[in-house]
Amino acid sequence: MGFICMKKIINLMLLGSLALSANVAFADCAALPNFAQFKTALTAARTASNGGFNLDMWGTVVDRDGIVCHIVFTGLTRADQWPGSRVISAQKANTANAFSLPGLALSTANLYSAVQPGGSLFGLQESNPVDTAAAYKGPSSAYGLYHDPLIGKKIGGVNVFGGGLPLYNSNHVLVGAIGVSGDSSCADHNIAWRTRNALTLDYVPGGVSGDPAHKDGIVYDITEQPGQLAGVSASGWGHPDCTGDATLPAIAAALPATR
Repeated sequence: MGFICMKKIINLMLLGSLALSANVAFADCAALPNFAQFKTALTAARTASNGGFNLDMWGTVVDRDGIVCHIVFTGLTRADQWPGSRVISAQKANTANAFSLPGLALSTANLYSAVQPGGSLFGLQESNPVDTAAAYKGPSSAYGLYHDPLIGKKIGGVNVFGGGLPLYNSNHVLVGAIGVSGDSSCADHNIAWRTRNALTLDYVPGGVSGDPAHKDGIVYDITEQPGQLAGVSASGWGHPDCTGDATLPAIAAALPATR
């Protein structure tokens, strides 16, 4: 093989790499909202009508490699939110990032039915354990602040109810995910959705919801069946209505459309 031929091959490989990199995000917290932007957006989203218990929230952002970039809370102190929701929010972010692709978004709400016994993804929630050493590293006084000990670590974990959403920038590139926890899982989803929208990271390419305006939106299509405690989802991607609130489907339908 001559030098000129080899040079052409190398150039083609480089061009292919550049084309691929235009659609693939590499680990980079700098490409995501900063701490203050995330906290502001989450706090504003939490005050809307979300169909939950009107509780304060924990929120986590991870990059495309699942590295925790920020953890925030909306209350005055870390004691104003359920302590257990800090790690749950990180799990949700990890899950939405881990099981979304450049062309297909999966929210954690989309996973509920599929992981039930007999579901197509049964056992998924056991597949990627939480790194407990990272999750519970102290001091607790730093939790939810700029220097939370979990920042820069990979939390792992899989969460299969509402509150986790992948993040797509204006170039439709998947750059990470957000996780929100602290209320009912339905409200968590709505709050995460409003937060993502406020951060303009909802250029979602496709999803499984069947709703083109809410591509990775929560799906309320579960019906109870005799002898089946979990019920049956018509789509296979359904989520329970949490509190039995009849307004929840209307709230979900009225959320801002994905871009």
